[in-house]
Amino acid sequence: MTEAKKSVDGVLLVDKKAGLTSHDVVERFRRRSKVKKAGHTGTLDPLATGLLVLCVGKATRLQAYLMGMEKTYEGTIQFGWATDTYDSTGEPAGEAVEASVEHVDFEPHVERFRGEIEQLPPAFSAKKIDGVRAYELARKGEEVKLQPKRVTVYEFTIVSVRGSTVRFRVRSSAGTYMRSLAHDLGAAIGVPAHLKELRRTAIGTFGIDNAIAYDRLSEAPVEAILAPPHFQSLAEIDLPLEKLRIDWPQQAKLMQGQAVIMVPRVPVHKGDLLALGNPHDQLVAIAEVVNVLREGGPVEVRPKVVLAG
Repeated sequence: MTEAKKSVDGVLLVDKKAGLTSHDVVERFRRRSKVKKAGHTGTLDPLATGLLVLCVGKATRLQAYLMGMEKTYEGTIQFGWATDTYDSTGEPAGEAVEASVEHVDFEPHVERFRGEIEQLPPAFSAKKIDGVRAYELARKGEEVKLQPKRVTVYEFTIVSVRGSTVRFRVRSSAGTYMRSLAHDLGAAIGVPAHLKELRRTAIGTFGIDNAIAYDRLSEAPVEAILAPPHFQSLAEIDLPLEKLRIDWPQQAKLMQGQAVIMVPRVPVHKGDLLALGNPHDQLVAIAEVVNVLREGGPVEVRPKVVLAG
């Protein structure tokens, strides 16, 4: 069993339930599996449910990359009052009275929040101001001065409207706050609003349908937790990158942080990221094309994340 633990390298898809922090999920996995090296790839608020991608073992080297993947959410917006946290866990900013929005034509307003937008994070967020978390300042009643951030909303769809609530679906870049979208949409139509419910259904190519329920992290045998489809080994991780094969000498160079010259089977451009696997189909590195030596021919790639060794 000790040998098996040493070779636990990959990602675990977990369906988080409401009321837990993302760190709670990581700790539950660590205690159950006895694997210490694990971390998540993007926080979900305690209010939210849905997909958390945990990196385990050598896959923790992928965390920074996976954090940048686009996210997909489904949720409910409550109209009638805003809150200080922009969600249902906060204090109402005014009288908490439901306001029907069935008469509202949402499309023109939603359109304003599609594409690349400037978004102001909630005061109750983990953003740092002079090294202090914004929510720590907000809880003390201190003024929180956050800067707008450019994010991209690829899809924002109103699924249904019932009375004072709206069901929505969003696919967006990393770092987009659904709480801010809910709050700002309310401000746009002139009816205060806050995020009532939220569920993350996808992170890049990882989907909630393949996730293991949080409660099973306590109940299931470790072997069942570290099994497909919710666990994917390094060789199986489905990254949204072009996958190319390298040879053993090239792997040795990459492991030392050196660039290698290769001839891709598909057209690539400077700045492209590639997933490089060795002759045994083991994912070795995420590398960046730093120089195209000849159009359609050899390119120079440099490792950004090394997973072998």
